[in-house]
Amino acid sequence: MADAPKPKEKSKISSARRLGLKIRLLIVAGQMLEVEVEEKKRERDEALAERVPPLKLSGLSVEELQDLCRDLHHKIDVVDEERYDVGLKVTKNDKEIHDLGLKIIELQSKFKKPNLRRVKISAEAMLSVLLGSKHKETIDFKSNLKTVKKPEEKKEEVTDWRQNVDAMSGMEGRKKMFDA
Repeated sequence: MADAPKPKEKSKISSARRLGLKIRLLIVAGQMLEVEVEEKKRERDEALAERVPPLKLSGLSVEELQDLCRDLHHKIDVVDEERYDVGLKVTKNDKEIHDLGLKIIELQSKFKKPNLRRVKISAEAMLSVLLGSKHKETIDFKSNLKTVKKPEEKKEEVTDWRQNVDAMSGMEGRKKMFDA
């Protein structure tokens, strides 16, 4: 009975109530979004007012206006240079991030391992490749190997089975098999 599937429970909230709750949630979310947009706009205006003081042009002579314009043009040039430098740094960093992402993808991808071929090379040739010019004397590896004598297996004498039948018959034959 523990494996019996549970029947699907009905929700305790009616569909009309659920729809009403969704509508109220959307309305509240819209109001919160409007408040957030207004707050960002107010913060932006405060930051601009703090950084850029308002211009007082009334009561200025022509020379003072020209000096003000030159000063403003100079400030604009400085800001444009900074903006250009920051833009270059950003594009450089974006390119570096992209390149590093490609390297990561390349390292994570599975490379197909090539089939290795067996290379027949003598010990002398291998030493000359590894040691280069340092390898001068020839070494006979086969003479340095130990000789191992394998114990010879005992071969049972092959005899005619008919001769052995009489000896093995009866209780004495079974005793001989048991002893052997």
